[in-house]
Amino acid sequence: MKRSNRKRIWLIPVMALAALLAFGFLMGGQESKDFKLTRNLDIYISVFRELNAFYVDEIDPEKLVTRSITAMLATLDPYTVYYPEEEREALDFLTTGKYGGFGSLIRKSGDYIVVTNVYRGFPADKNGIRAGDIMLSIDGISLRGVSSEQASAMLKGEPGTEAEIIFRRNGKEFTKTIKRERISISAVPYYGMIDENTGYIRFTNFTQNCITEVRDAVTDLKDNLGATDLILDLRGNPGGLVNEAVEIVNLFVKPGQEVVSTRGRAKQYNAVFRTSRTPVAPDMPVVVLINRGSASASEIVAGALQDLDRGIIVGERSYGKGLVQVARPLSYKAQLKVTTAKYYIPSGRCIQAVDFSHRNEDGSVGQIPDSLIQTFTTRNGRPVKDGGGIIPDMQVESDMFSRFTSELYVQNMVFDFATEYYWSKPQPSSLDSLKVTDSDLERFEQFLRERNFSYRTDSELMLEELTSAAREENLYEANSSEIEKLKAGLSHSLERDLEAQKSDIIELLESELAGRYFYDAGSVRYSLGRDRQVQTAQEIAGDRMRYDSLLKGPAM
Repeated sequence: MKRSNRKRIWLIPVMALAALLAFGFLMGGQESKDFKLTRNLDIYISVFRELNAFYVDEIDPEKLVTRSITAMLATLDPYTVYYPEEEREALDFLTTGKYGGFGSLIRKSGDYIVVTNVYRGFPADKNGIRAGDIMLSIDGISLRGVSSEQASAMLKGEPGTEAEIIFRRNGKEFTKTIKRERISISAVPYYGMIDENTGYIRFTNFTQNCITEVRDAVTDLKDNLGATDLILDLRGNPGGLVNEAVEIVNLFVKPGQEVVSTRGRAKQYNAVFRTSRTPVAPDMPVVVLINRGSASASEIVAGALQDLDRGIIVGERSYGKGLVQVARPLSYKAQLKVTTAKYYIPSGRCIQAVDFSHRNEDGSVGQIPDSLIQTFTTRNGRPVKDGGGIIPDMQVESDMFSRFTSELYVQNMVFDFATEYYWSKPQPSSLDSLKVTDSDLERFEQFLRERNFSYRTDSELMLEELTSAAREENLYEANSSEIEKLKAGLSHSLERDLEAQKSDIIELLESELAGRYFYDAGSVRYSLGRDRQVQTAQEIAGDRMRYDSLLKGPAM
């Protein structure tokens, strides 16, 4: 009797599915979306059940499901992400900028983990940990072969808990027991005056309540330090919370102005965001710096100020991320960060790149056909275009290093030499007194030779391709003497490269050392006088006539 009941229970969903399928055919062969969803979920569960019962080896159900969810989301956009319970802290950090840990950055280095940055005033800093220190173990667990992601997860935890970490510095091991704290990364690592009239703010993320830091910086620059104009640096700022972006715009724009609207398939996520407070600096000239790393909320701020003719945008075209994400709770404390809508700024243009598949290597907006681009107008009637990202009013390319200096950076030669330098030289009395001397450069050359540093120039790589093509086409033998002469002429030496790139190498080394001795604020402050984009912004901000002319609409 019980067996018969089980059969009847099993037949019910089968009969229901058959009825739904028959109904679909009666309706012209069109299956409803609900039926497609039900059918495919049933297939998925069936596959999983069969694997669990009959696969030759024992399977890990949690890992299998997580991977299948990740693969499914990968067919959508890069910002829709699944966070199982153990990874929820990563999502919290994205929105709040806070986590429980030690206040340092790490990366893989050889077999172990190296500290790459230490935030001022947090546990790692207070315990004397410095960039370049190598982490060997955490709570007795060796970090040999452990990835930086795994090590990062081991370092994070509830504030108040402790971890015993063994480090190596200059060949010597030492142990520290460090108590975790709630780490809150500052959204404004530096602000100050760059000349007698121009204030500067480096703004790095749109996390919860970042408006407080930015508002305080603007107020201090304007009321106490004498700033009459302002540069807001959003380069490399990946964005964050949209309401914080609205508040930032509101610092410069009167109440009641539309900053951004969101539109999606689910009407509950359609909204219009307007300014609501009295601005702090309603008339102060504002120049906003952006680059290909400025995304999402950064683009809302830059785009809204451009559309409202409230600021001049300088730099490079921004990233092109105009998609809204919302964290949705799932079963068992998991969460789904899901894209629900697109951003539209006051002129009506969308920030999102129209071509999602053809982006640059760094993910930013690639080449867009003119046929896909529309023209909109700012409040003053200035033409602005969509297609993805914000196009600056004044385009200024960032300074580019040569392949030689780039390789020094990529191969961590600059980082490792700075570690050696830091422990051999005393703290400079001020940032201005930090100077890399000729004797330091001689030591750097020796350091590179000891490390067997090598690289190939772009010319050498292209010549290799030419030589390979000539061999394939049986042309090498006839032209070998010319090719070998060209190879000899294009060869490089370390000594010659160091001399030719001396100024860039000094800048790389001093910039790295500025961060070691004076933390993030030192790195930012060091770069200001050497940055072409900042210099252009400074010129525009300080020239009111030029500033006003750039904001004017077309003559009527």
